[in-house]
Amino acid sequence: MKPTILHRRNFLETALAAHALPFAIPAAETTPKMQAWIFMHSPLERWMNNYTRIMDAWHEGGVRGIGIGYMNFVQPNGSPIPTYEANPKTYEAFGLTPPPAGPRDPAKEKLLHQMLDYARKRDWEILIFASVRGGGGKKPNEDPYGAISYAAGVQDMMNAYPQAAGVIIDGPGEHHYELAFHHGGELLELRQWERTRYAALGMDVPRMEKGIERLRARLHGLTPAMVRYHRPAGLLAGMALFDLNEDTLYWLRMRQESTMGYFAAIRAQIDKLNRKVKLTGIPRAATFSVLTTQDYQRMAPYFDYIFPKHYFWHRGFDGMYGTIARWVQKIQEWNPSLTEEDCFSVVKAWFGIELPGVKSLADMEMGFPQEFFDKIVYQETRRALDAIGDDNKVIAWVSTGRAPHAGDPMGARDLYKILAASQKAGLKRFLFHPDPDLGAPEWSVISGMCGKQWKEGTSDYWPSDTPRNERFNGGRKPGDNR
Repeated sequence: MKPTILHRRNFLETALAAHALPFAIPAAETTPKMQAWIFMHSPLERWMNNYTRIMDAWHEGGVRGIGIGYMNFVQPNGSPIPTYEANPKTYEAFGLTPPPAGPRDPAKEKLLHQMLDYARKRDWEILIFASVRGGGGKKPNEDPYGAISYAAGVQDMMNAYPQAAGVIIDGPGEHHYELAFHHGGELLELRQWERTRYAALGMDVPRMEKGIERLRARLHGLTPAMVRYHRPAGLLAGMALFDLNEDTLYWLRMRQESTMGYFAAIRAQIDKLNRKVKLTGIPRAATFSVLTTQDYQRMAPYFDYIFPKHYFWHRGFDGMYGTIARWVQKIQEWNPSLTEEDCFSVVKAWFGIELPGVKSLADMEMGFPQEFFDKIVYQETRRALDAIGDDNKVIAWVSTGRAPHAGDPMGARDLYKILAASQKAGLKRFLFHPDPDLGAPEWSVISGMCGKQWKEGTSDYWPSDTPRNERFNGGRKPGDNR
C-alpha cells in the first residue's frame, strides 16, 4: 500500500472530515477485527422469512455465531407454541414426568431447521437461549437446584436441534442486587422458593433473615458524619459503615455457596448427556457480580463460555447507570439527611465503583463521557478477562438499552465506544443483542469493526429496525409523473 503524502490541501481536508464525523471506524489495515455474534431472539419468524439474505450479509460483516431463542413460534392470536415436540421417553429416562403436548406448526418447524442448517454450513456456532422445557416429579430434597429437570430439558432440545452446540442460561445463579424493589425483586428479601431451597440444603434460614434485617436497619440509619468518616472505605471501614455482623455475613456467604452448588449440579448433569453440550451463561457486569453471587473466578470452571453483560444504560433494568441511580435514590429516601454526594459515597463503598464525571443524579442525564469508556468499560472487560483466565471463553453480551430492557437508548457512537474500549482491554468476541432487530447505524459499526463494512447504497440487505428510504416517497418511484 502506497504511503499517503500530506500536503497543505489534503491535511486541511482530513482535519475537517475528522472534526465533522461523530466517530471514525478504524481502517481494517491497522486494527485487528473482532468477531461478532448476533442474538436472534424471538419472535423467530422475523429471521426465518428471509434468512439467506440476512445471514449472507451478516457473514460478510464478520458474524461467526448466534444465540437463538426463545424456541417458540407466535400464533395468529399472539400466543406462543413450542418449536419442537417434547419426547416423553427422554424425561422418563431422568425419572421425570414430561411436559404436556401442545399445538405445533410443521411448516415453521421445517423452515427453522433450514435456517439453522444454513448457519451451520457457514460454520457458525449456534447456542440456544433459555428455552428448556423441564420435566416434573422431583422433590426439593431430591433435586434442590432443579439440575435434573434442567438436564432432561436440555437433552430433549439437543436431540431436536442437532445443529446447536449448546445452551445459554440467562443470569445463572443470580440473586437480587437492586436495593429498591425493581424488576420483580430486591436485595433485602428471601423469596419463598429461596427459603425452600436453603432449607433443603441445610442452611439456617432464620439466621439469614436476622442478617438481612441487621443490614436493613443500618441502611435506614446512616448519618452524614458516619458516611464521611468511612468515605475512603477499605475492608474494615466498609464493614463498619454497613455494620456487617456475623449474621449478615452468613446470609451473604450462603447466597454465594448456594450459587456455587447450583453451578456444580448443573455441570454434573450436563456432562451426563448423550453428546457434548456447551454450557454457557450470562452473568451481570463484574461490578455487580459478587453481590449477584456470580463470582467470575469461581464460575469459570463450570462454563464453556461466559457472556459478561455489557449493559451500561440509564433507567430500564439491568443497566449500570440505572442501577447505581436507583441505589442512590433509595439511600437518600431512607436517609434524608444525606446529600446526593453522600449517597454516591455509600454506593462507592458498597460496589467499589465511581462513575467518571458523575457527582449528582442530574449528571447521569448527560450521557456517557469519554472517560467512562476509557475507564469503566475497559475495567469491566479487563476484570472479566483476568478473572475467567481464558480469553477464548469470554464473549461480552452487548446491548444498548431499549427493548427488552426499557433503558434509555444508547446510540451508535456509544456502541462503537463500548466495543473499542472492550477490544483495547483484550476482548476478542462479543454478541450483540439487537432491539428487536439491528438498526442501520448499529450494523454499520459492527460490520466495520468485524468484517466488510456494510454500504447501504449498494447492499441488498437492510437492517429492519431502520425504515428504508423508499418509505418516505409517498408511493412514487423515479420517473413516476403522478
